[in-house]
Amino acid sequence: MASLPSLCVDSAITVVSGPVNQQPDHLLEQRAVAKLDITVLPMVTLFFLLSFMDRGNIGNARIAGFQHDLNLTDYQYQICVFVLYLPYMLSELPSNLILRKIGAQIMFPSLVTMWGAVLIAQGFVSSYTGLIVIRLILGALEGPIFPGVILYLSGFYTRQELSFRLAVFISAASISGAFSGLLAAALVNLDGIGGRPGWAWIFIVEGLITVLIGLIGFYMVPRTPADARFLSPSEKEAIIKRLERFKPHSKYEGNFTIKQVLLPFTSPHIILVFIIAFMFGSINIAIANFLPSIVKQLGYPSTKSQLLTVGPYVVTFIVTFIISYLSDRHNIRSVPIMTTSAITVVGHALYLVSHNRHLSYASLFFIVSGSYSTGPVLSSWLANNCEPHYKRASSIALGNMFASSGAILGIWRFPTKEGPRFTKTTIMDLCFVSSAILLSVINALYLADQNSKKKQRRQELLAPYIESEKGGVDEGRAWDELGDRHPDFVYVL
Repeated sequence: MASLPSLCVDSAITVVSGPVNQQPDHLLEQRAVAKLDITVLPMVTLFFLLSFMDRGNIGNARIAGFQHDLNLTDYQYQICVFVLYLPYMLSELPSNLILRKIGAQIMFPSLVTMWGAVLIAQGFVSSYTGLIVIRLILGALEGPIFPGVILYLSGFYTRQELSFRLAVFISAASISGAFSGLLAAALVNLDGIGGRPGWAWIFIVEGLITVLIGLIGFYMVPRTPADARFLSPSEKEAIIKRLERFKPHSKYEGNFTIKQVLLPFTSPHIILVFIIAFMFGSINIAIANFLPSIVKQLGYPSTKSQLLTVGPYVVTFIVTFIISYLSDRHNIRSVPIMTTSAITVVGHALYLVSHNRHLSYASLFFIVSGSYSTGPVLSSWLANNCEPHYKRASSIALGNMFASSGAILGIWRFPTKEGPRFTKTTIMDLCFVSSAILLSVINALYLADQNSKKKQRRQELLAPYIESEKGGVDEGRAWDELGDRHPDFVYVL
């Protein structure tokens, strides 16, 4: 059995040294990737499903009497939703920067187990102050998961495969929306058992499930492909060589510097994605926290409102996979984002002009499916076009911080007194998604122009890295300093 190439690995990228001139065994590679698809991918997807469900189930608890029993005003309820996103947002960047050192096999399961315990405690909360404290802790523990997993998966899959795998991962949001509604409708029937109201059992049972999954994660999550116990030595070698073949720059990962953290703010294509992320973050988190209330305000009974939230999420699940599959197949991100934004525009326009509750409910299918299905493609667009490692880690985390900032805005855009029309909010959302279409066009044109210019300026860009003695290019220093500006790095449009 051939020995594995020497590795310098982290949670996001595998760096390989060793012979790569052998013809790849595509069947072996396909088998190895399939194993990743049925082990690592479902596990991290389950983590995100629980994350989304555990922070959004406050919306289900609200219409089950949670707000009334704790004597919360609408303003206090919104504060309780809002405070989670402050530590959530602030934890994203530092956690992504230390993920390489700690390792995903320790960080992810530990976070999941701890926030599950905190969620159980939320089922016993009896005061506004206590709820604020719990939501703050919950946010700090959940924040690292989303950007961390995106960074993690970029070290297991090639750029051309990432969007579809992120669709699987992010589809957890739509699954959690459907599952949470069904589970909440069942759990409220436990009202009175153990002296706890029905809404408390939503938190307690979902918290217990989260703790159990977190503990299983310690066994299921490998640090890198080379550490995956479910891969044979030949499969590990195949995955590692495959990653280097598709990411030749991966063996030139530099060390951490503050400059790498700040580099995203010097790249127009990254800043444009940040802005789009902010706008969709505002829409998506508002949907997650307020969809049950929106449906109820259309005139449907509380229990039926819980169940009616399932439909839009089921459709979203299907749309997300279709969009992301086509995005990977054609290796393009901008057109799918424009498409999902257009779907969202249709939904908001219908909601704005409709005065029939059934048509208004139907419009939610367009809004939820369009806005949620943007996430995987947008995240992969960001991850695909950033190098080296710490710039990519920072960009992914900062992108999610912008989305979280949008979420904070979204929380305040659904005051009960404006329901069920929410005219101002709907108009703002229309402006957001229309702007997203425009920014996607601008970004695609910019990236195409940069690809062309880098090709034309190849000698000029690499001139500072010519080694005087050998006459060749110091590729390590060139990739480390140029990153995605390297002439051999092709931006995904």
